[in-house]
Amino acid sequence: MFLDPIKKKSMFIILILLLAYSSVFTFISLEKEEENVMTDVGRLMPTKIKQVVKGKEEESMIETIKNANENELKISVSGKRHSQGGHTYYPDGVVLDMTEYNEILHVDPENKTVHVQSGATWDDIQQAVNPYGLAVKVMQSQNIFTIGGSLSVNVHGRDIRNGSLIETVNWFRLLKPDGKIIKVSRTENSEYFPLVIGGYGLFGVILDVELQLTEDKLYTMRTKELSHEEYTEYFKKHVLADEKVEMHLARISTAPHSFLEEMYVTDYYSGENQSEYSMYSKLKEERFTFLTKFLLGLSRDFDWGKDAFWDMQKAFFLKRNEKLVTRNNVMRSESEFLEYESNNDTDILQEYFVPVDEYEEYINDLRTYLQKRDLNLINITVRYVERNNEAVMSFAKEDMFALVLLINQGMTKEDMSETGETVRGMIDITLEHGGSYYLPYYEYPSKEQMKVAYPNSEKFFQEKRRLDPDERFINQFYEEYGL
Repeated sequence: MFLDPIKKKSMFIILILLLAYSSVFTFISLEKEEENVMTDVGRLMPTKIKQVVKGKEEESMIETIKNANENELKISVSGKRHSQGGHTYYPDGVVLDMTEYNEILHVDPENKTVHVQSGATWDDIQQAVNPYGLAVKVMQSQNIFTIGGSLSVNVHGRDIRNGSLIETVNWFRLLKPDGKIIKVSRTENSEYFPLVIGGYGLFGVILDVELQLTEDKLYTMRTKELSHEEYTEYFKKHVLADEKVEMHLARISTAPHSFLEEMYVTDYYSGENQSEYSMYSKLKEERFTFLTKFLLGLSRDFDWGKDAFWDMQKAFFLKRNEKLVTRNNVMRSESEFLEYESNNDTDILQEYFVPVDEYEEYINDLRTYLQKRDLNLINITVRYVERNNEAVMSFAKEDMFALVLLINQGMTKEDMSETGETVRGMIDITLEHGGSYYLPYYEYPSKEQMKVAYPNSEKFFQEKRRLDPDERFINQFYEEYGL
């Protein structure tokens, strides 16, 4: 019923697109930072550091650690810097930039594994394994992040059968604070395994890792509209209970006309059409990024922009019903829109985990709260992650829905204070429903909320100090919550 008005709004958007685009967006590259001042994609924590050292080979990294020990310097480990809470740098510290330590060392098609240096990205892995008909088991919805960074935050994604990233790790090598290198697995130097994965770079440098792969299947996409009240039952009966559904993603509306009520879900079915795989196996490149950026810009600035963007998103995916797509290409989602930056405002992420059976009441409570707050919430995706307590800092204490919130906020102290108050309120609601929150984002949560969400956090920080008694590896996240 909404397609005709959508077409009208689409025409309007296209007409103003070329005229307005340059005035809507101002882009600032992370590469143009002030000398020795480092920040991340959130840009809320610019920090003066001592120097950046490129980690290109093991010998230079060992030498960097030796020098830091001799001169009592602090070290932080950096990848693409998409963690937003000072996880990758520290005042007057040395930042070890791993992005050039990025080789694919070996692909083993028979055992379905890949051995890769930690500065490589998921895109690098996809390019290497796709010719073998193989794919990653678990990664974020975008492929731009480094492997070391993803391990350090223990990511999860659209796959609903393989849990968190930690479940797909066979072993990794770790450069410790004393300059020694060890191999870590579930049986060798095993005390490090659940600490380093999800350990935010606090125990040393992940050098390389062997990850499990899986078959790159051909999926049929099916998208359905539903209300938030229907989602839990739908997910249990038609997604989790159907073994043919291997990947899943949902969105819930942030548009004023359907705020936290309407949803649409996309399920990825593995069917009997695998013989057609070769026709679809080529890795796709990003499309429509320019338009996505523009529409997100309208959503940041106007309520009618949020309404239009939601309706257009929903219509677009509904029209793609029965479309065929490979697993690798499902995991090559648009990512350039994450690069939005402005002189006056920024986009931040929040992610909340809530038990599956709490979802409906949780959304109702969240809606009631947010309708009283002035929060510029522009997108929410919903994923599923099954229970896994292998990592000491596990976020999935039971089977959870993960809500990833994209929020636009100002950059003044007043803006940050207001956003922080709202975020802490959302986390309180999440905790009341037995949930938790993800740690790679800005330091809005209180220490008390951290302890409730992560009951093993005290043990985690104690182990950090035991294994790194000089606190050689440190970042602002640790300073805020671990000291």
